[in-house]
Amino acid sequence: MVKKTLPQPFFFEKGPRAVLLMHAYNGSPNDVRMMGRALEKENYTVYAPLFKGHGTLNPEDVLTATLSDWIQDAKEALDFLTEKGYQQVAVFGLSLGGLIATHIMTTYPVLAGGTFNSPTINYEGFNLRSAFLQYVRYVKQVAGQTNEVVAIEMVQIEEKLDQQLAAISELVSSMQPAYREITQPIFIAQSGQDNLINPQVAVKFKEELVKAKIDFKWYENSTHVITVGVDKRELEKDVIYFLSDLNWNGE
Repeated sequence: MVKKTLPQPFFFEKGPRAVLLMHAYNGSPNDVRMMGRALEKENYTVYAPLFKGHGTLNPEDVLTATLSDWIQDAKEALDFLTEKGYQQVAVFGLSLGGLIATHIMTTYPVLAGGTFNSPTINYEGFNLRSAFLQYVRYVKQVAGQTNEVVAIEMVQIEEKLDQQLAAISELVSSMQPAYREITQPIFIAQSGQDNLINPQVAVKFKEELVKAKIDFKWYENSTHVITVGVDKRELEKDVIYFLSDLNWNGE
């Protein structure tokens, strides 16, 4: 039997410009690996951390971590790049990773940031809860658990999930006033066919960024995990162009 390799953080050390990439709620660094390789080819150094509770064979492990854990993971990733000598860093993330990237932008002097289908505004049409529960149920059934056992276990899982999602919602509410003070350039990517987050979230987020230079891109045919979807190459090119236009080290 071939042993399945679990997702790991990756660090592609290349040029003097550093990019931090963060993955989605129920994902791993594999979400952004192709993006990382595309940036590496353009001479960027790229680091993608693994959030606590992620990268395992059991999706429930996500519920053992807290939002504070993930913010700390992001801070440690930023510190890692700083200790490596990268004084200017651009931070990006997919979905939850983009929300945390935005949090980093509001609290640390990073060069720029970006979000890919991220829940940066509390808005109706947020389907993560149902999608996550459906996936957990599926994994349990494939593992051979009976419907009765699954139903019992799902009660506690739903409770933990609701607590976690409430914490995310609270973070968004607390961050929103700071959006109007962001001055760094920011890249916003949104899929037109996003199946987890209402695409209008990105539009409303853009409207809140009254002081930032914004590069807003709409990918009509893509679904939520845009970094591996039909528009992934276009997204990569757009991110590379955004990065190339930044004022790195006063250039």
